[in-house]
Amino acid sequence: MNFSGRKAKRLRSFLDAMAKTELPVLNPQSNNGHAKAPAQLYDCTRCPAYCCSYEHIIITPRDIKRLAKRFGLTPEEAEQRFTKMAPSYGRVLRHRQDTVFKSVCRFLDPTNRRCTVYEHRPEVCRSYPETERCGYYDFLQWEREHQDDETFIPLMR
Repeated sequence: MNFSGRKAKRLRSFLDAMAKTELPVLNPQSNNGHAKAPAQLYDCTRCPAYCCSYEHIIITPRDIKRLAKRFGLTPEEAEQRFTKMAPSYGRVLRHRQDTVFKSVCRFLDPTNRRCTVYEHRPEVCRSYPETERCGYYDFLQWEREHQDDETFIPLMR
């Protein structure tokens, strides 16, 4: 989709601001380590997986064991292959480059934008966004409505 004038300027301004914004951290301890299932007022299948682009997706030893089981590895092997230490955050999932966002969780399928380890995903991913609404989904719906384009992705590189 081509943009010109004010729309292009507004979109560029938003993208520039997002590029400079420190992304939030997904932390399983924010809900006492337990996933909950809120009444959802959003549809993850219509989102480009914004939550998977959070820079630090904190995981627990239990999450590592779950991933190890999925891939037939020892917990130590899974920890080494799928995680890294982040100062001030602890153990987090590794990322890979992405065509929509700067980087995303290594388990996000780049084509269909879905989790490749969904049944074995970390606890923090199971409980996200911890409310009945997802702010990014609300923003995305607003943009799509105003762009008159149901497939519009504002952060597309």
